[in-house]
Amino acid sequence: MRAIQVASFGGPEVLTPVEMPEPVPGPGQLVVGMVAADVIFLDTLLRSGWGRELFPRTLPYVPGSGGAGEVLAVGAGVDPGWRGRRVVVRGDGTYAEQAVVREEDVLPVPDGLSTTAAAALVHDGVTALGFHRVGAPGPGEWVLVTSAAGGAGTLLVRLAVEAGARVVAAASSEAKRALARDLGADAVVDYTRADWTDRVREATGGGAALAYDGAGGALGTRTVDAVADGGRYLTYGTADGFAAPDGEEAARRGIRLHAPLKDGPPEQADVRALLGLALARAAEGRLRPVIGAVHPLERASDAHRALAARAVVGKSLLLVGGAEDRAGGAEGRPGAEEGRAGADGDGGRE
Repeated sequence: MRAIQVASFGGPEVLTPVEMPEPVPGPGQLVVGMVAADVIFLDTLLRSGWGRELFPRTLPYVPGSGGAGEVLAVGAGVDPGWRGRRVVVRGDGTYAEQAVVREEDVLPVPDGLSTTAAAALVHDGVTALGFHRVGAPGPGEWVLVTSAAGGAGTLLVRLAVEAGARVVAAASSEAKRALARDLGADAVVDYTRADWTDRVREATGGGAALAYDGAGGALGTRTVDAVADGGRYLTYGTADGFAAPDGEEAARRGIRLHAPLKDGPPEQADVRALLGLALARAAEGRLRPVIGAVHPLERASDAHRALAARAVVGKSLLLVGGAEDRAGGAEGRPGAEEGRAGADGDGGRE
């Protein structure tokens, strides 16, 4: 089977197309024929050798930690009824035509939802719904979303608007800010400007009640300056490492800080519940991912380069092949998604 392999940590060039033996499922495992693999910024960091204490990788390895496809085979102890079903996968080694995963790592794709749309929600749907639950934006509140044109950012904008909040979206290009407006943002700012936090405070009349930081690093750290006293700040961005807000200063201002990624991987049961909810909402038309770019499996290096270049609007996927995308419906399909801006890639910072 075709796969992408990383034999040494480094730049995008270490993503090498290879031929590998087809996997055989062991007890409690399934083999999934991948249709689309999710591409997230964390993939690029792990490829470079970052974060091995939290996300250990043993060389050589097949990258990828999610996607969607069709169950081809099941191992001992697995319900044979899984065979032939479309599923989403949250497991390692998904940059490949086939991935072997545990039964608890898959969920069925609901009828009426395309396989590619399901793949686009594997990580970002969980992130967005989890942060939306913690942030709990209320009607009339100002919500700041940074990296607002990214995979999770677009979903957070939609969720905040649906909750009746007013959204100020921060993004790095006019195309990305236009997308945020299309998704319902009331105001947009260019966070490549030195005074961008001042502009947020001006637009919101003193600062956002809630901020979602999808950038991380220095930019994510500065995001706290755009939050009103007594507000909430949630960070999930890793494009430039973790944000590092001043805890004492935040406490003095009464700002609650949440950085769940620093606590390690979330509980499996919580992830499954959130992913199931994301898929159900998407099937109902209530949660629609913006797929901005697709790349063939062999061009995984191009997908990673696009992420690093911040040349991203919406979600990026690798199209692998395998089963036909039988669901019908446009949601999540490349070129058919509402709000698609036509850029190449998905990134951790928009």
